[in-house]
Amino acid sequence: MVSVPPLRFDRGARRIALWGLTTISTVALLFSYRTSTSSSTAAETATTPTTGTTAAAPARATTSTYTGTVTGAAADTRWGPVQVRVTVASGRITAVDVIQEPDGNGRDREINADAVPTLVSETLQAQSTQIDMVSGATYTSEGYVTSLQSALDQAGLA
Repeated sequence: MVSVPPLRFDRGARRIALWGLTTISTVALLFSYRTSTSSSTAAETATTPTTGTTAAAPARATTSTYTGTVTGAAADTRWGPVQVRVTVASGRITAVDVIQEPDGNGRDREINADAVPTLVSETLQAQSTQIDMVSGATYTSEGYVTSLQSALDQAGLA
């Protein structure tokens, strides 16, 4: 009968086996990790009412009959102040004039030449500060909304 010697692992083989198991475990953990974006859709779904009808953004109820022009506070942004003047007739926004915007260099003027008319158009359509930001003009958009909210508060429009 042939005798087989018992298997003995030396230190090198043990290290290799341990390294292999660690690598496999790490890869398995990485693939099972849930990103933060996957949980946000679940939270949004949980808060969305299911009435069976699709509705646009809720209409803003206003009791203000204010008529006139108000100037919002200047909002300081990274590239300069943004300030708007809002004309309101019977509680409705009829015009928005941007009286200050970042214009320190040619790039600022180029960005705002496209962004400001878009922001004004969105405001007239939404009749509130609930408007989309303009991609590439984030600071101007944020300053615009801040100054717009200040003006609407002065006019008594929520």
